[in-house]
Amino acid sequence: MAEIVVQGGSLEASGPFDRARALSAFKLSDNLFYWTTRIAALSVLGILGGIILSLIVGAWPAMKTFGFEFLWTQRWAPSAQPEPVLGALGPIYGTLVTSFIAMLIAVPVGLGIAIFLTELCPQWLRRPIGIAIELLAGIPSIIYGMWGFFVLGPFLANTFQPLMIGLFEGVPVLGDIFAGPPSYLSLFNASLILAIMVLPFITAVSRDVFDTVPPVLKEAAYGVGCTTWEVVRSVVIPYTRVGVIGGVMLALGRALGETMAVTFIIGNSFRISSSIFAPGTTISAAIASEFAESDGLHQSSLILLGLLLFILTFFVLAAARLMLMRLDRKAGK
Repeated sequence: MAEIVVQGGSLEASGPFDRARALSAFKLSDNLFYWTTRIAALSVLGILGGIILSLIVGAWPAMKTFGFEFLWTQRWAPSAQPEPVLGALGPIYGTLVTSFIAMLIAVPVGLGIAIFLTELCPQWLRRPIGIAIELLAGIPSIIYGMWGFFVLGPFLANTFQPLMIGLFEGVPVLGDIFAGPPSYLSLFNASLILAIMVLPFITAVSRDVFDTVPPVLKEAAYGVGCTTWEVVRSVVIPYTRVGVIGGVMLALGRALGETMAVTFIIGNSFRISSSIFAPGTTISAAIASEFAESDGLHQSSLILLGLLLFILTFFVLAAARLMLMRLDRKAGK
């Protein structure tokens, strides 16, 4: 078979066309593309497996020495004699409490900002607010930590914390949660910094998924007399709930693993207190503050803390995935 080309308005044969050779070249390029993408995907599993294996190897001495008691031991004394007494209860408690308070603050505020931007905000104001949200996401965590230490911490200790302590003094449960004395370094201060840090993730993701709602659905709701709140509650959020939950889980993962900003302002105390105004620590803050000076069993215990944080984050994200699957099942997907 000859290949026909057009030259000067006439058809000319440019030589024999090797169909099998062309098909072989196409197949080769297709296989190359397939294996390149497959290796790239499998490399993620390889990296993940390597991280888990290295953490287990590094944490094995501490696992053999302390066993499961490491999980519920509060005392952290690396220089105790005749051997160190190390426990993860304080860092685990601090990690869960700070992340919970941060999400409690950031989720409603972030969703409120996203709803305002997509449903209520004047067109001329959307871009400045959107740029401000993106700038918040781009600020390095150490800057948040320094701002929290020099500005936010003193303000909370001198103004907000005394107010809350006086307001809830003598109230059952709440009096213990908001007990004094005021402190520049506390679980609440770290939680507030975390809330500010994860706010852009929730807002940006929620705003993007809110923009995907078909206008005809909202127009139909407005047409039957729904208010803006009813449209958001009954149309926008149900339509985008999977994306919103995904953004919240992304922010929660950031809150669980944040290190430098929390280390600056949490106080790095392994003692557990019922008051959120008391100093504490998190898993990542404990590792950052002590790893450089650790060795032996102390270092192995810090690596074990890292393994626990990895497992904790995995279970949180797995629970989020299961929740999304249940939501899809209820929706009939």
